[in-house]
Parts: sequence; C-alpha cells; structure tokens
Amino acid sequence: MRKLFLYFTILFLATSCIKSINLYEGSEKEESPEVDIEVNNNLIYEYPFHSETINPIAEIIITTNQPIEDITNYKVEIPALKYNKSWLLLLTQDDCKQSAFCRTWAHINGKPVSNSEAYFFSDNEIYLYYDFLHLLKDDLPPNILSPRKTLGSTDGTGNEVRFTFTTTLAPEEKWMDKQTTVNPGFNDNYYRFFMQSGLNWSNVREMLNYDNGIAFHDLMADDINNHNDLIKHYDIAQDIILDKLNGRGCKMLAEPNGNKAYIEAAYNNADIQTITSQGNYSEDLYPFKINGNIEKSVWTRSFDNSPNYFKTMILENNLLPKEERKAICVGVHNTDNDWCNFITWVNDEYGKDGDDSVWFTSQEEYYEYTHYRLNGEKPIIEQIDDYSFRVIVKFPSNTYFYYPSTTINVNGVNIDDIKTINGNNTTIGLSYNNFKDGLMINIDCRRYLVERAEHYIMVYEQDKSNTSKKNDAIYFTNILKDSNLKTTLLQRIK
Repeated sequence: MRKLFLYFTILFLATSCIKSINLYEGSEKEESPEVDIEVNNNLIYEYPFHSETINPIAEIIITTNQPIEDITNYKVEIPALKYNKSWLLLLTQDDCKQSAFCRTWAHINGKPVSNSEAYFFSDNEIYLYYDFLHLLKDDLPPNILSPRKTLGSTDGTGNEVRFTFTTTLAPEEKWMDKQTTVNPGFNDNYYRFFMQSGLNWSNVREMLNYDNGIAFHDLMADDINNHNDLIKHYDIAQDIILDKLNGRGCKMLAEPNGNKAYIEAAYNNADIQTITSQGNYSEDLYPFKINGNIEKSVWTRSFDNSPNYFKTMILENNLLPKEERKAICVGVHNTDNDWCNFITWVNDEYGKDGDDSVWFTSQEEYYEYTHYRLNGEKPIIEQIDDYSFRVIVKFPSNTYFYYPSTTINVNGVNIDDIKTINGNNTTIGLSYNNFKDGLMINIDCRRYLVERAEHYIMVYEQDKSNTSKKNDAIYFTNILKDSNLKTTLLQRIK
C-alpha cells in the first residue's frame, strides 16, 4: 500500500511540475499576476475609416516660368505602378498570425522584433511574442531584437514609403477579442508573452494606421463547401470587422487551404473585389500588361517555407524587361527571423537603400490604384492663363475604398520650367519630381492624414528619447503637401 501511495505521489508531483512550466502555445492560461496598467488613451489612435473621402477630385495648379506655347504639348498619364516603380511585390500573411504584428509589421517599421529563436528560462525553451499594448507600455519579452532601420522604398521625390502587406483576419473567433496582460518588469514567468491563437483587434488597428491591408480567410461556416453557408458567414464576418475597426470594411479574400468554394462564394458577395489564391483557377499578375476591369480577378500567390525561394524568383524576374515582369505574390503563415531578413534584403537591394525599383504594397492598395488607372476618367489638363494650367484627377470609389492616391506623369514639362505647384483642399498629400521627359506628381486625398501625423507627433513628444517614435512622426508628416501647417509640424519634431 505504501508503495502504491508513493507511486501516485511521485506521479502527481511530476504532473504538477509539467503543468507549472506548461509552455504550449495558444494558451488561455495566464500565470503572471493581473496588474492594472494605466493606458493613456491619447497614445491609442484609430484611423476614422468610417468617414474617409469618397470620390474625391484632386486639382493640381501648375504655374510656369515662361508662357505656355501650346497646352496640347503636355500629356498626362497614370503609370502602371505607383511612383513609377518597375516591379511589384505583394505579401499576404495567412491565419491571422500574431507574428504579423510583432515580427512582420514591427520589423518593417523599425520597432523591437519578437525573436523567433528560443529563449531559455528555467532550463526550458520558450518562444515569445508581444501585442500592441506590450509595445505601448514598454513591456517586452527578454530576448527581443532591438529596433533597426525602417524598410521601404521612396516616392521618387526623396520621401520614404514603407513596405506594407496584407494580414488575414479571423473575425468570428473570440480570441481576437482577448485582452492583453501587461506587467512591466515582471519576470517570474513570461506567460503573457506566449504565442496567442492569433492577432487581437488592437494589433490590427495599429497595423491599419500604418496603411497595411486586411483580407478574409477561414470562416466559421458549418459546411465550408456550401456556398450559401459561406456567403452568410462572409456577411457575419464583415459586420464584426466594421464594428471592431472603426468602420473599416474588408474587400479582399485570401483563399484558405485551396478551397475553391470560398472563391465561388466570393463571386456572389459584392464586398469582395480582389482575391488571391494558390489554386489552378488563378492567374499570374503582370502589372504592365493588365487592362480593363480587374474586379473579382484571382491572382496567384506562392508559398514556400524558405524565403530564399522568393529571392531566386525575384532575381530571375528582374532579368526581364519591366513589361514582362510578373508581380511577386508571396504567401506566408508564421514569419520568423529568416523572413525578417528577407524583407531587409528587399529593402537593401530594391528599396530605398538599393535601386529603389520595387513597389512593395498590400493587394488592397494595388487593386485600388489600378482601378483608378483603368476604370476612372483619364486625367484632364486645362489651361488657366498664359502661365498656368491645372490637372484634374478623379478617384471613382467603390465600396470600402481607403487609398484615394495615385501617381501621374505630365510629359512636356519639368521642374526647371515650373514656378509653383499647388493642390486644392482635397489634395492632402503632394510631392513631385522630374521623371524621364516630364514631371511625376504623387497625389494623396485621404482626409485624415494631418490628424494622423499630429497623433504620432504627440506620441513622440511624450517620449523624445525614442528614435522609432521620432521616425514615425517625421514619416507621417512628410506625406503631407508643403504648407505652413506642415512646416509647423516638422518644427515640433525637431
């Protein structure tokens, strides 16, 4: 009897020990004490997507140094890729992974990165992640990778344009509502940094503030092969997204698990306008060959565990003339240090620290840009007087459009010929430079660019020792058109 009692005692202790250091991922278990952390709501920003500009019209007034001889000599066009880039990179991160925030987004934007290598704690390997509120309160994992430079290209005029990507959502899953446990300085255990089931809504909101895109993926339909069931759950998921993201709707599908039923159901959902798939029923995207209506087009993306696969694809693709280059459409699930290094490589070879040839953006933004280019009215040139003319650009919005911005090329005139360039009140962002035989002008009509810049300036002013916060403040302010207000905002940053 004593032997039996001893046996169960040892078994109990062993089991208890295993439980106390349970390092499984996706746990709902929290063994760090709950702490009331005061969060300054002024540090949290939600872009007001519910009242974004609809169908804006930009007017650019150009005054020349010499009289205009013949206005018909000036030609205007929207190039195949924004900022006149020569190739396109789209990245979609599936399964609403937490690493989309603390690795992919963080690495691009010069934030501390959650190291994908194991951390040894009490002789155990653990893998650590963090959420937006952890970052906000400087409560980060012990093996965090220090912030490095931001990653992106330029707008062709010297202003940085950071890389953006698409993250899929799981709006019907309750774990997206999970609150973050924040406890700065507590290191008896690190359960609060264990990988959660996926992104929470606060992570997604901050990623959207930085212009990233979102997509539908898995739905909680009873029968994922039944079109009617999927259509119903698209509507359920959309209602949740609109509620959680301040009126931001979703218009993209990233097909899950090669299930064609999702695509067929999307054809019957008016909200979904652009799709990516790894199936045989998709097509490669060639940005310089595309024409006509692109709504409901299904573009092919590729998956591979190693980013080196995509390095090879990029190198081979860029040996071709730009007109023959296909878009590099990358699908990925959980990103790690290797994927972060891959994005750095893109920046160093083809971004702002390389030849500056890549437009690395979300499929949402590319879709909108191409819609404006192919389905809107052609930009109009009108002479005002002997020394000035206007260019009128219309942005015909569809449902859930959030990127009313474009690049136009005005051939026949360059900076040396120009005295001033000004935009109307609808034109919030404006930059320009010479391009080939003419002038490139970047136009941005998003309504709340000033308010966003002011928010990130305020965040920096509360912590002026933080280089990353200063970089953000400068970045968002530089998007604005030149004005007395912009000058004042930049002076606050200095």
